[in-house]
Amino acid sequence: MLDYKYKTILSIAVPLMISSFIQSIVLITDSAFISRFDTLAFDAVGNGGLIYITFYVALVGLGDGAQILIARRIGENKTENLNSIFTTSIFNHLLLALLLFVFIQLFIPDMLASWSRHQDLCKLQVDFISIRSYGLFISAITIAIQAFFFARGKTWVVLVSAIVTATTNIFFASGLIFGNAIFPRMGLEGAAIANVLAEFSGMLCLLCFLYLSKEKKIYKLLQTFKYNWAATIDLLKVGSPLMLQSLIALATWTIFFTWIEQTGKFELTASQNVRSIYFLAFVPIWGFAATTKTYVSQFIGKEDFASIKIIQRRIQFLTLLFLFIFFHGAIFYPEALIRMVNPAEEYVIASANILFYVSGSIFIYGFGMVYFQTVSGSGNTRFTFYIELISVFIYIVSAYLFIKVWKSDIKWVWTVEYIYFITMAALSIAYLHFFDWKKNRL
Repeated sequence: MLDYKYKTILSIAVPLMISSFIQSIVLITDSAFISRFDTLAFDAVGNGGLIYITFYVALVGLGDGAQILIARRIGENKTENLNSIFTTSIFNHLLLALLLFVFIQLFIPDMLASWSRHQDLCKLQVDFISIRSYGLFISAITIAIQAFFFARGKTWVVLVSAIVTATTNIFFASGLIFGNAIFPRMGLEGAAIANVLAEFSGMLCLLCFLYLSKEKKIYKLLQTFKYNWAATIDLLKVGSPLMLQSLIALATWTIFFTWIEQTGKFELTASQNVRSIYFLAFVPIWGFAATTKTYVSQFIGKEDFASIKIIQRRIQFLTLLFLFIFFHGAIFYPEALIRMVNPAEEYVIASANILFYVSGSIFIYGFGMVYFQTVSGSGNTRFTFYIELISVFIYIVSAYLFIKVWKSDIKWVWTVEYIYFITMAALSIAYLHFFDWKKNRL
């Protein structure tokens, strides 16, 4: 069982933050490579990457459900059930990956053609996503293993795999995009192949850790590898709302960028520059989000409700502190950050203005995220889905008004981020205050 000393919280969150930081650096590096190759390819990878991430987070949602369920069983000291939960989650992840892959290959090209204003951009997006979607099968296994280690609080394993993934990605991306003595010059397709190869390397790393871990022996993991319907029902009960919630949230952001593309290529490029840097802000947020879920689920499992408020305050303080460390550049030197991603001077000022303006919304999100993840970690994932659904509805209506009705300047369009994060925080606080969320049994 975990204690809630700052040192222990950080021992779980810091490896996750470093892992997320490495992934953000990979994203920035990819963006820097492809923007120097071709601006149109940069926009296509940005929008195509968002489509991929939209489907990827559906797998993450199922993984979050497995993490919550495994952490709860550990808190209840019912570890004899862990193998059936873990192996069944792998089956479910692979099945979902197959469904998402088929959807991308069969339907996304026609959908992109119907809503894209610029068909040259559309073709490049299809080229990218058709290759990139093979990574879903790799991610299915990776996320299932990560969920187990997250629930155990053994996050340094995920950090090591992230380092392997990042190093491999930079090696392959630099070679496959521009070409060298080893690889042909492949541009956009090279970026997609590099991402898939890097994910495969990270998955192999996690598999090695799992097979060599003491947990494999203690919990008898993978000794029996069969599908368990009872475990599936438990996993879907907790994970399906998280899956839908993640899918809806990222699909909404994809729609947001699609509408920006319909406005113009300049606005799209400026916004893609911001998006690339924006992910730096999620480094501490994602790290402390996973930490919050693990803590809340374990402490509810042992019925220590009084400690949860202390845990919330400490994680909020640490989140805001690390947010400033990772994202202060958006406030003090946004132009320098933008130039790291895209040195084309015609986009720097507009992109930097957006980045500076939107930076405050991230601190609101960092504070409110702890309440949202408390609801999630308690197992009341149906209500996190409702919170997400209401928030994205307000977000998409606001985006439509700013872009389609009022035809606002691209800087002011990004006001929707404030609207979304404030709504989510307010609804999460209201739920925890007015509803009995502590007695949910998993």
